[in-house]
Amino acid sequence: MKALRASFYGLACVAAALLCAGHAAAQTLVNITVRVMSHEGTIEGATVRLGAAAMVTNVAGEARLRAAPGRDTLRVERFGYASYSALLEIVRDTTVVIELEEEALEEEAIVVTTARGERRIEDEPVRVEVVTREEIEEKLLMTPGSIAMLLNETTGLRVQETSPSLGGATIRIQGLRGRYTQLLADGLPLYGGQAGALGLLQIPPMDLRQVEVIKGAASALYGASALGGVVNLISRRPDGSHELLLNRTTRDGTDALLWLAGAPRDTGWSWTLLAGGHLQRSVDVDDDAWADIPRHRRASARPRIFWNGGPGRTAMITSGVMAENRTGGGRLPTGEAWSQNLETRRLDAGGTLRLFFGQLIVDARIALARIAHDHRFGAARERDAHTTALGEVAVRGEAGAGVWSLGAALQRDAYRADDVAGFDYTYTVPSLFAQLESPWGERLAVSISARWDAHSEYGSFVSPRASALIRAAEQWTLRLSAGGGYFAPTPFTEETEEVGLSRAMRLAGLEAETARGASADVGGTIGPFEFNASVFASSIDRALAVRASPAGLAELFNLAGRTHTTGTELLVRYRREPFGLTASHTFLRATEPVPGGARRTVPNSPRHMAGLVAVYEVHGCGRAGIEAYYTGRQSLEDNPYRQRSVDYLIVGLLFERRWGPVRAFLNLENLGDVRQTRWQPVVLPEPGEYGRWTADSWAPLEGRLFNGGIRLSL
Repeated sequence: MKALRASFYGLACVAAALLCAGHAAAQTLVNITVRVMSHEGTIEGATVRLGAAAMVTNVAGEARLRAAPGRDTLRVERFGYASYSALLEIVRDTTVVIELEEEALEEEAIVVTTARGERRIEDEPVRVEVVTREEIEEKLLMTPGSIAMLLNETTGLRVQETSPSLGGATIRIQGLRGRYTQLLADGLPLYGGQAGALGLLQIPPMDLRQVEVIKGAASALYGASALGGVVNLISRRPDGSHELLLNRTTRDGTDALLWLAGAPRDTGWSWTLLAGGHLQRSVDVDDDAWADIPRHRRASARPRIFWNGGPGRTAMITSGVMAENRTGGGRLPTGEAWSQNLETRRLDAGGTLRLFFGQLIVDARIALARIAHDHRFGAARERDAHTTALGEVAVRGEAGAGVWSLGAALQRDAYRADDVAGFDYTYTVPSLFAQLESPWGERLAVSISARWDAHSEYGSFVSPRASALIRAAEQWTLRLSAGGGYFAPTPFTEETEEVGLSRAMRLAGLEAETARGASADVGGTIGPFEFNASVFASSIDRALAVRASPAGLAELFNLAGRTHTTGTELLVRYRREPFGLTASHTFLRATEPVPGGARRTVPNSPRHMAGLVAVYEVHGCGRAGIEAYYTGRQSLEDNPYRQRSVDYLIVGLLFERRWGPVRAFLNLENLGDVRQTRWQPVVLPEPGEYGRWTADSWAPLEGRLFNGGIRLSL
C-alpha cells in the first residue's frame, strides 16, 4: 500500500510539473492570424502551416494559430492556387495577409456544400458523393431533357419507374423507396417537399455544375423528406458563356436548350439563364396498341442572379417556370380505349444569402414552390395543387479548431385537391438544428448534427447524425456515419401515383415512419486507380405500405415490424489521359414484414447492379465512350405474368466531335434492344389491385434508341 501511495504521489508530481511547464509555455505563445486572399476576395479552405501548427481558413479566409516567439516558416496551400512559403519573424500578436495567385491545375478540387459546410470533398467527414461536370456533360448528350439517366447510373442510386403509362419515376437511394429522397436545387426545395413521380423527367442537366448525394438518413440536415438521403443539384456559375443545344431521337423526340451566362462584373452582380423546349411523340414500340413512350410537350425557363459583395458576403436569387402536358395509355384487352393524361404547371422562387459579421457567418435560405396538376385516369379527373414554403437562418462560428453552427427553420407543405375529397393536408414544421465539426489532430475529423422538428400533425422528433473521417494512411481514408430520421405520411406513394387518389382510401390511424442507419466507407488511390468500398445498413419502423381494402381501394397502413436494408457498394476508377475507366457494383438485400409474421424481399429491388464505362477523350477534339450496365433479378408484386424478373444488360456507345465552337454528338443507347415487353406485356389481362391496368416497370420499355445533335458556343 505504501508503495502504491508513493507511486501515486510520484505520478501526481510529474503531472503537476508537466501541467505547470505547459502553462508556462502557453504564456509565452503569441497569436498569429493569417488572412488568405486572392484578387477575387477571401479564400476559404486554404491550409495554413506555421511550424508544427496547422489550420484551415474559414469562410472569411482567416486561420488563427499560436506559436512561440522566434523565426518559423509560414506555408499556405490551396488547390487552384500557387503555394506560398516565407520565413516569419514571430514577436507579438499580429495579423498576416497573404495573397495567392491562381494556378491552372489538371484536376480541379471538388468543394461540397450539401453537408452544411463548404469544404473540399476529401476533408468532409460526411460521405458526399459527387457527380462532376464531366460526367454531367456525358449524360447531357444522352438525355438533354432529364436527369433520370444521370442519377440512375450513379452507384447506389436507382431510378424506379412508377407509372408505365406516363413514364413517372422516383429515386431510390440504397434500396429505400423514392418518397424518402429529398431533391434540392442549391439546397432549396424548389421541386416541392416530395418531388413527385415526374420531377426527375422535367429537369434538364445543362445548367448543373455538379450533383451532390448524401446516402442514408439525413433528417438531421434537411428534415423529414431526407429520411433516405439527399440529392442536391448544384447550379453552374456565371462564366460569360452562351450555348445552344439541339437534339433529335429515333423515337420522335426533340430537345432544344439555350444557356446564357453573363460575365462577372466589378459590381459583384452576374446572372445565368436556362430555357428549353421538349417534344415527344407517343410511340408504340411493340405494336400492342399501348404507348411504350408517352407523348409530352414541355417548356421551361430558369433565371438566376448572383451577387458577390466581398469577403464573406454572397447571394443567389432564382425563379423557375415549367409547363408540361403528358399523355399515355392505349387500348385495353377489353377493346376499350383508355388514356392517362397529366398537365403540370410549376412556379418557384428562392434565394440564399451569406453575410459575415466579425467572427460569425450568417446563412439564410428561402424558397416557395407551387405545383398544379390536372390529372386524368381514364374517365376520372383529379386537379390539385402542392405548395412548399421554407425559411431558414443559420449562424456559424469557430470553437477552437472546430466550427459550430446553430439554426432555425420553418417549413410548410400543403396539398389541396379540387375533385377528390378527404386528402387535403397542411403540415407546418418549425425546426431547430445544430452541428459541430471538429478536427482531432491531422488524422481524425468529426461531424455531429442534431435536429428537432415539431410536426403539426405527428408530433416532435429528434434526428441525430454523427460522422467521422479517419485518415488511415496518406492516400487512404475511412468514413463512419450513423444517424436517424423520420417521415411524415402523405397519400402519395408509388401505388397511388399510378392509380390516383380516387382509387385510394382516406388516411386514418397512421403513424410517422422512423429510421436509423449506419455506413462505413473506405477510399483511396494507388497510382492512377481510385477505389471506394462501402457497407451500409438501415432499418425503418412502421414503414408505410399499401393493401387492397374490401372495396378494392388502395389502403395505406403501417407495417407491424421493421423494414431492413443492407448492402455494399464498390467503385473503381482509372484515369490516365486520354483514357478513363469506371467500374461499379451494388449488392442489395431489402426485406419487409408481411401479415402473419413472415418476411419478403422488397419488390423492385435488384440484388445485383453493375456498370462499366470506358471513355477516350482528347481535349479540344472530342470523345468516344462505351458503357454497359447490368441489372439483376427483382422480386415482382401483383404481376400475373411472372413473380421474378429476368436479369439484363444495357450497352451503349457515345461519340462527340468538336470543330471550334461547334460540337456534334451521336449516342447509341440500348444496342441490344432490351425491352420488358420481350418477356411480358405491360398491360394486365384484367384490372389489378386498386383498378390499375399496368404491371410494374422493371426493365426499359423504349428499347433501342439513338439520338444525336449539335452544341454551339455562341
